[in-house]
Amino acid sequence: MLKIALPNKGALSEGAIALVKNAGYKIRRSAKALVCTDNTNNVEFYFLRPKDITAYVSSGVFTFGITGRDIVQDTNFDNIDECLALGFGKSKMRYIIPGQDEFPGLEMFEGKKIACSYPILVKKHLQANNINADIVKLDGAVEISIQLGIADAAADVVETGTTIKQAGLKTVGDVILQSEATLISADKNLDANEDAKAFIKRLSGIIVARKYVMLEYDIPTEKVEAACEIVPGLESPTISALHDPNWKGVKAMIPSGDINSSMDKLEALGAKGIIATDIRTCRL
Repeated sequence: MLKIALPNKGALSEGAIALVKNAGYKIRRSAKALVCTDNTNNVEFYFLRPKDITAYVSSGVFTFGITGRDIVQDTNFDNIDECLALGFGKSKMRYIIPGQDEFPGLEMFEGKKIACSYPILVKKHLQANNINADIVKLDGAVEISIQLGIADAAADVVETGTTIKQAGLKTVGDVILQSEATLISADKNLDANEDAKAFIKRLSGIIVARKYVMLEYDIPTEKVEAACEIVPGLESPTISALHDPNWKGVKAMIPSGDINSSMDKLEALGAKGIIATDIRTCRL
């Protein structure tokens, strides 16, 4: 039976459970349950702390785990591979310094103290840039360490940056890491495991589907070619005959970010009945 570790709480947990359910797996979990079995699909799901999942996956207890890329990179488990980026739980890790300080470059951190919750990750980044700094490991609210004098700077996950500005601080330098939820494994023989291959394919189908919509519309026959230039689809659009020979029905997948601009252009061209539909899953 395939064993998979999922985060037990927080945004990562919510996103992982929603993704797995959309992929057709059955998860019925009570608040304190640590294990959930889907006998139909031959899978057991275990709910663990996100930071513990890497250790279990590395040891081979679980074929797969879902956790954050930042958590994976804050370990020394060299045998873990990222199988699939999952598209949720996105965040950016940045350096933080007092708002009044100038930032000449990462060299300003030479010999300084940097507070963070991901000491291995930050240490690797500094070493890659030939910077020697002392890391102060904290479990949360690392920005306050600067105000309290525990550290000269900090490195933390930043979303809007509003809290940092309100504290009289600012982010500097390039992004240390762009993180998101990721499917990980230490199994080097996944191709021989049919259940594992099916799990990856199902998740991939959901992830791809979330990036696209199906656009359908009617268009005068003489304008079909112009419409297909606006919305070419993946390979090419599906064109169907309508009862009225002067009109055609067209269907094509497009990136979800192009919905409104494409609809505007098609309407201006003379298209009617333009409909955008979400795609639950797909294979490309």
